[in-house]
Amino acid sequence: MRTLKHVCVMFLALAALTYAAAQDQSSTVMSPPKVLTIAREFVKPGKSGSPHDKTESAFVQAARRAKWPTHYLAMNSVSGKSRSLFAFGYDSFEAWEKDQIAQQKNTSFADALDRAYIADGDLLDSVDSSVLLFNQEYSLNLKDEHVTPATRYFEIAVYHVKQGHRKDWDDGMKIVLAAYQKGLPQAHWACYEAVFGAPENTYVFFIPRKSASEIDSDFAHNKDFAEAMGEDGMKKLEDLSAAAIESSETNLFILNPAMSYVPDEWGKADEFWKPKAAGMAAATPKKPAEKPAH
Repeated sequence: MRTLKHVCVMFLALAALTYAAAQDQSSTVMSPPKVLTIAREFVKPGKSGSPHDKTESAFVQAARRAKWPTHYLAMNSVSGKSRSLFAFGYDSFEAWEKDQIAQQKNTSFADALDRAYIADGDLLDSVDSSVLLFNQEYSLNLKDEHVTPATRYFEIAVYHVKQGHRKDWDDGMKIVLAAYQKGLPQAHWACYEAVFGAPENTYVFFIPRKSASEIDSDFAHNKDFAEAMGEDGMKKLEDLSAAAIESSETNLFILNPAMSYVPDEWGKADEFWKPKAAGMAAATPKKPAEKPAH
């Protein structure tokens, strides 16, 4: 989504949270969930890598033993402050609540998570969490692109819209979406709006990547967006951007199979997701149903 980020030079430069997916457990495809909860762990210097993979694997192994139905994706920052993101998708807030209640009632599972929290906590500088709601209107071409076992990266862009300027933001988004559909029909992203744990009017965009070469391709096609916009359109977009956007930031994250709890089908579809590929003897990934403290 580098192209989209470039557009942001005038309107859209997206930034740092994360996107998981509502899971079809019989499939290797993940579609954007309606409710997305994101746990962020800021790791102490020198504690990332294999030490964090090891403590996180305890959450994954506990989830596998319990055959927990809620899966999640974990990723590590490539840019920005060192941190790990854990994304959990739900069909509704009610489904999220039911998952939390079920987790509390399963005492053996809850005890295993408590032990894992203690070990994991020694490596962390801080943690936080947020809850996002899917925005279909500002998303692009999701029918053609989903998260699959071939996904390796996420570009995540966060926009903070000025109070009283949602109309300017909406007008700018409509222009951007129309230009992408015209000049870059292959582009795709999922948009979420923060409802808890982030400032009001915060929008988060997630672009899954199969390889870094897709980023190169986006930069190479920046001119296609400008041509689709036209000189007058670019000027209008620049004005709307100045009026609507308080701040924005884009960061790159790489998926971590050792800390992700994915369906078994993913390991069968791609060696990357198999436990041994994650460097663990048993299963790898992380905590089921989001970590409450995050």
